[in-house]
Amino acid sequence: MDVAILQVDQWDSRACRSIHIWTRHDENARVISTTERAESVNRKNQGLSSAIGAGYRVVSQKIRYWLPSAVDRRIRVVAWLSLVTEILIVGTGGAVRLTGSGLGCPTWPTCVAGSLVPTPEMGLHGVIEFGNRLMTGLIGIIAIAAVVLLWRLRTERKDLFTLAVILGVGVLAQALVGGVTVLTGLNPFIVGFHFMASLIMVCIATVLVHRVYLPSGPRALVVPVGFAGLAHATSFVVALTVVMGVVTTASGPHSGDAEAGRTGFNAELLEHLHAWPGYATLVLTIVLLAASVRGKLPVRKLVVTLLVVELVQIVVGLLQANLGLPPVLVGLHMVLACVLAAAMTAVVLNLKAPTTLTDRVSETTHEHARS
Repeated sequence: MDVAILQVDQWDSRACRSIHIWTRHDENARVISTTERAESVNRKNQGLSSAIGAGYRVVSQKIRYWLPSAVDRRIRVVAWLSLVTEILIVGTGGAVRLTGSGLGCPTWPTCVAGSLVPTPEMGLHGVIEFGNRLMTGLIGIIAIAAVVLLWRLRTERKDLFTLAVILGVGVLAQALVGGVTVLTGLNPFIVGFHFMASLIMVCIATVLVHRVYLPSGPRALVVPVGFAGLAHATSFVVALTVVMGVVTTASGPHSGDAEAGRTGFNAELLEHLHAWPGYATLVLTIVLLAASVRGKLPVRKLVVTLLVVELVQIVVGLLQANLGLPPVLVGLHMVLACVLAAAMTAVVLNLKAPTTLTDRVSETTHEHARS
C-alpha cells in the first residue's frame, strides 16, 4: 500500500514537472512569437518610412528641377496675369458698386448666413457680388503661383520674390478690407480706401512686370536729373488726381446700395477739384513728351502711352459728367484710373536702368563715336 502511494506521488511529481516544462515552453514560444511580430512590424514600418522618404526625395527633386532657376517665360506670364487681374478686379468691383450689388452678399466671409455661395433669394445682386469675391480667389491663386515659381530664386532675385510675397499678403489684406466694407454697410470712406489699396496693388504688380525683364543689381539714371524730377512731380499730380476722384465718387450717387451712406461733401465742388489736377497732369505729360523726344530719351514711348491714357480718361470723365454719370462710363473711368496708375509707374521705373545695361549702352555709344 505504501509502495503504491509512493509510485503515485512520483508519477504526480513527474507530471507536474512535465506540465511546468510545457508551460515554460509555451510562455517562451509566446514571447518569441510576440517578439517576432514586433520585429516584423518594425521592419514594415521602417520599410514604409524608407519608401515615404524616398518618394518625398524624388518628388522634391522633381519639383526643384521643375522650378525655374532663372527668370523665364512662366514667371513673366504670371507677372502679367497678376497685373491684368489686379486691374480687372477694379472693374468687377465697380460693377458691384454701380449695379447696387454692394450688399448682394450681406455677410462675410460667407455670402449669406449659412451659405458660402449666394442663394436664389439673393438674385442677380448676389451673383454679381459673389463673382467679385471669386476674382479675389483667382488673384490669390496667381499670387501663390508667383511665390512658388520664384521660390528657387528667392536669394538670387530677392526683389522679385519680395514683390510676389507683398502681392500675396496684399490679397489677404484686401479681402479683409472687403469684409469690413460689407460689415460696415458700405461706409464710403472704407470703400474709397478699398479702391486706393487696389490702385497700390496695380502699381506693385507693374513693378513686378518691369523687373522680370531686367537683371538684378544697382540701377542708375538714364535720363537727365531735371527730367526725372519733372516725372516724379507728374506722378505726384497723378496721385492727387486719383485721390480727388475717389473722394468725388464717394460723394456721388453710386453708393453700391440704396441704403448706403455718402460722405456729405459737395459733389459739384469736388468735380472741379478733381478736374484741375487732371488738367495739370495733362500739361506736365505734354512737357515730358516734348523733352523726351527732343533728348531721344528711352522713356519717350512710355510717355506717349501715358499721354494717350490721360486723353482717353479726360474724354470719359467729361462725358460722364455731362451725361449724368451713366454707370458704364463711371466703371470705365475707374478702370482707366488703374491703367493710368500703371502707365505712370512704368514711366517712373524706366527713369533708371541696371548699371550693367547702362554700361553696355555707354560702350556702344563710344564705339559709334570713334567710328
